[in-house]
Amino acid sequence: MDASAEVHQAGWGRWGDRAKARPLPEGVAKLLGQVFDVRPAPATRELDQVAPRPSTLDAAALAALAAIVGSEHLHTDDASRAAHGAGKSTPDLLRQRAGEVPHAPEAVLCPADTEQVVAVLRACGEHGLAAVPFGGGTSVVGGLTSPVAYVALDLRRLDRLVAVDQVSRTAVLQAGLPAPRADELLAAHGLTLGHVPQSYEYATIGGFAATRSSGQLSAGYGRFDDMVVALTVATPQGVLHTGRAPASAAGPDLRELFLGSEGAFGVITEVTVRVRPVPVQRHHEGWRFDSFEAGAAAARTLAQDGPKPTVLRLSDEVETMIGATGAGRGDGGCLLVVGHEGADVTAAVERTGQVLAACGGTPLGTGPGEHWAAHRFDAPYLRDGLLEAGAFAETLETAAFWSALPGLYAAVREALFATLPTPSLVLCHISHVYETGASLYFTVVTSYGDAVAEDALAGWQRAKEAANEAIIAAGGTISHHHGVGTEHRDWYVREIGPLGVAALQAVKHRLDPAAVLNPGVLLP
Repeated sequence: MDASAEVHQAGWGRWGDRAKARPLPEGVAKLLGQVFDVRPAPATRELDQVAPRPSTLDAAALAALAAIVGSEHLHTDDASRAAHGAGKSTPDLLRQRAGEVPHAPEAVLCPADTEQVVAVLRACGEHGLAAVPFGGGTSVVGGLTSPVAYVALDLRRLDRLVAVDQVSRTAVLQAGLPAPRADELLAAHGLTLGHVPQSYEYATIGGFAATRSSGQLSAGYGRFDDMVVALTVATPQGVLHTGRAPASAAGPDLRELFLGSEGAFGVITEVTVRVRPVPVQRHHEGWRFDSFEAGAAAARTLAQDGPKPTVLRLSDEVETMIGATGAGRGDGGCLLVVGHEGADVTAAVERTGQVLAACGGTPLGTGPGEHWAAHRFDAPYLRDGLLEAGAFAETLETAAFWSALPGLYAAVREALFATLPTPSLVLCHISHVYETGASLYFTVVTSYGDAVAEDALAGWQRAKEAANEAIIAAGGTISHHHGVGTEHRDWYVREIGPLGVAALQAVKHRLDPAAVLNPGVLLP
């Protein structure tokens, strides 16, 4: 078993390292017993007990690939292949727990640099193989497998901070660099990226760019695609370098072809990002609003007229009641978490409070905000606990313009409740705001009773498809930050229309004529 497989063994069938597992909060455990028909899940078949189908990689292909990356960086053992055969959606985890690996790669390759990636892609084309980039393995939309024989390109050796430009406040990061390590390296220069999505503990810089990631501090720092000023991309046709100035009128911006492309047009190997000084002060607090509608109106006021906080996160009534970690509030209403970061946040905190009070908010002090900041990575571990207890938990997300947001919220909830078992919980929050609109992030908790795993997954698929249809009909986007993968592909095609699909397919054919790059993801 290679080192990467050992890391993934700790998180096999779960979100993260079992050493970081958290017990179900008392409130959640009580809710399961009182409301849901749950039975403890079957014991998980661990990674070292799993046997994917044998690799079909022939001797010629094996020799060609080993000659590029070195035999010590090419892995065909069962554990390595199984560990790179899925992401972290609930269907992925349930199949892993059952010992199922339906789409394991033929081999796992660990290239050392951009040139090796190009050489691997060309060799794959010559030997009839696809190539799927693999960073932190945190995809929740089926973005890490292929319908045809493929190799996984594990980018963990591309893990350096290449350069820092203190004058321009930019940094060049390799794509396989894990987010926490990137922040550690930048902090040595007094800088930070300011990108902290829920996948932060495990995701990589390249994954952030390839999926247009959006972090919990997006109100202040922006989305990850806002931070990207240049990219280096490896394709079967060669290397592309995009971005040479802070802004340009020299034609369309080629960065936009690869941001959000999920490895379908090329493999991002280096990312140049905007960075900022490490904040001196951080302040988090909570505000109560009588309704989700009132809280959303207050968030819109801050997003459009300011002051704009670094964190702005509004939970609906149900999510507020039970809380993201089960430490809920009992007085009804909706919780708005507000956070500020910077050299001196005193004035911004005061002015934000004045705006929120004028919008009808009630201040709750720093307690709720600090609690959220301390537990902001808990939700995926809570899902692990729910799965262990026999419940089903999954998420989906979207975004729309402010005027369409209430209708979108109602339509998705209606679609979910119409297709999920009874009883079910549907929670929602707004965590990313813009002048023109905001995101909606839904969490579903339910039980499929005595249904076997595949029946439960089929039931969830029906509910997810109904929600996707509701999103399209209500004017939302099929994904705000999870990406397209395979799970959202058919709805993405409808979102951009036939001519949009044809234009992107033409780009792919020029860059990837042998269809080596992540086939089946993003485009049909």
